[in-house]
Amino acid sequence: MCRWSLLFLWGLLPGSTPGGTGRSYPHHALLDWEGKYWLHWGHEGSTLAFRLEVQTPGYVGLGFSPTGGMASADIVLGGVENGSPYLQDYFTDKNRELKKDPQQDYHLGYAMQNSTHTIIEFTRELQTCDINDKSITESTVRVIWAYHHEDIGESGPIYHGSNRGTKSLKLLNPEKSNILSAALPYFDLRNKNVLIPDKGTTYWCQMFKIPVFQEKRHVIKVEPVIQEGHESLIHHILLYHCSNNFNDSVLDYGHECYHPNMPDAFLTCETVIFAWAIGGEGFSYPPHVGLSLGTPLDPTYVLLEVHFDNPTYQEGLIDNSGLRFFHTTILRKYDAGIIEAGLWVSLFHNIPPGMPEFRSEGHCTLECLEEALEAEKPGGIHVFAVLLHAHLAGRGIRMRHFRKGEELKLLAYDDSFDFNFQEFQYLKEERIILPGDNLITECRYNTKDRVRMTWGGLSTRSEMCLSYLLYYPRINLTRCASIPDIMEQLQFIGVKEIYRPVTTWPFIIKSPKQYKNLSFMDAMNKFKWSIKDGISFNKLVLGLPVNVRCSKTDNAEWSIQGMTALPPEVERPYKSEPFVCGSSSSSSSSTSSSSMLSPNFVLHVAVFFLILSNTGSIRHFA
Repeated sequence: MCRWSLLFLWGLLPGSTPGGTGRSYPHHALLDWEGKYWLHWGHEGSTLAFRLEVQTPGYVGLGFSPTGGMASADIVLGGVENGSPYLQDYFTDKNRELKKDPQQDYHLGYAMQNSTHTIIEFTRELQTCDINDKSITESTVRVIWAYHHEDIGESGPIYHGSNRGTKSLKLLNPEKSNILSAALPYFDLRNKNVLIPDKGTTYWCQMFKIPVFQEKRHVIKVEPVIQEGHESLIHHILLYHCSNNFNDSVLDYGHECYHPNMPDAFLTCETVIFAWAIGGEGFSYPPHVGLSLGTPLDPTYVLLEVHFDNPTYQEGLIDNSGLRFFHTTILRKYDAGIIEAGLWVSLFHNIPPGMPEFRSEGHCTLECLEEALEAEKPGGIHVFAVLLHAHLAGRGIRMRHFRKGEELKLLAYDDSFDFNFQEFQYLKEERIILPGDNLITECRYNTKDRVRMTWGGLSTRSEMCLSYLLYYPRINLTRCASIPDIMEQLQFIGVKEIYRPVTTWPFIIKSPKQYKNLSFMDAMNKFKWSIKDGISFNKLVLGLPVNVRCSKTDNAEWSIQGMTALPPEVERPYKSEPFVCGSSSSSSSSTSSSSMLSPNFVLHVAVFFLILSNTGSIRHFA
């Protein structure tokens, strides 16, 4: 006899199907590489709803962690034991000791179990007003998961062993419904029988030529095409716009990205067109916007970067994953554009070693936006999505927006940045950028584990501080960035003079004696950095004049390029309204150890136990 145990606590909604609460879960992710743990989720207002589908007859666990580990985590454990469902709110301290939370903030909605699988649906508030819980925001969330073949029992949960893991996700991405015609044409840019190396991490790059069209088209959706069985191996995919000044010989072969021997053509591919990360979904352009193809202003050559994550060092894996582009000749009202804003990628961007926190700022200056927008779109441009980008030392990124001395609401932010999880964030509402606005990309770094300077550059151990803005209507502005003054940075460590004229790169220092004939990189590394020095250096750099970079298509320049500008003076900084616990908007949580449904979601309560007999008949008990 196959026994099924089922708890159903919410009445079925109109149009819903049995087997759950009837809720819609617009997002989903496979959390383990074996395909045993699926997470589905969605949010409405201040409430998050989850559905766990796990191949186990025992308990299942889900949590939120500041680092992806067990320390200081917010955890919920649930299952069905002897026909009775349970859901319990736990937390861990900094020593990873698991404790039951006296304030139970997870609310059970549905539970089902058979001999192989456990399914649980539950909700929680974004802000629970519980010091043991993690607030859920628009930042990246490091989700931790675990399961065991036995239930929790009276003595508490048994250690899960190797049945555990972590994955970074954005739980509050807006839902975008975009029904495509089944007959809509598409083309793929995919790996071609790439042998995945038997090592933990590989970044693989391949250049492609966009198909030639006889008439203009709009791409209206991009989605990942992941080879079956490789769902856990493909960690992220980035697509870059490359220079158009090539011939097709650059398409002959792929190569490891960021490798000293990679083709020079790869170095021209700097602007991100699209980004997908594991757990993410396809990207649909707004109904009035499309990515233009087939005109002289559009991409011809692009670079596909695929991050393979192979933690078990599997051998002999051949991959053909990539991206699919759905396009149409029924043109939308606006062409989408993309602007790279932030710090120009160069050695003038540097971060001292041993710093628990260091902040860099890249300026899209009012001078650049004034000239470009006044010339092409005085009424401004509309931003609808943003990709925030840094490398391995990055911990947080914010896109700040200023107008006439006043700071507006953050354009985008991720206070828990994860290099291995990057995708475009839809904005809840489109934001208008006007001539004379200022944009600052602010990046937070941690270099505690480094003993040498971290420099701006392309490799993952180098750093970037960039925001990519998707907007409409498209104008001739591809880069709006800045470079901090390097000489004042060198004066901080005592450099007095460099050899002029500058004939080498990096340039060479003339005095004082301790730095004589060293490159400025070697001099910065020779300086004995303390945390106190790093803090003082950080304060200096943030106040320095910046060199404006204001670029058009194919590296043409607006006249403002190269001028010196000062960081904006902010007369009125933006202050967000703090969340107040105890207000009508905060959650009302049970303090008992049993799980209860929030009254806002109870339609009616009914408990059914279904027993599937050997003959296949189903008996209902209410």
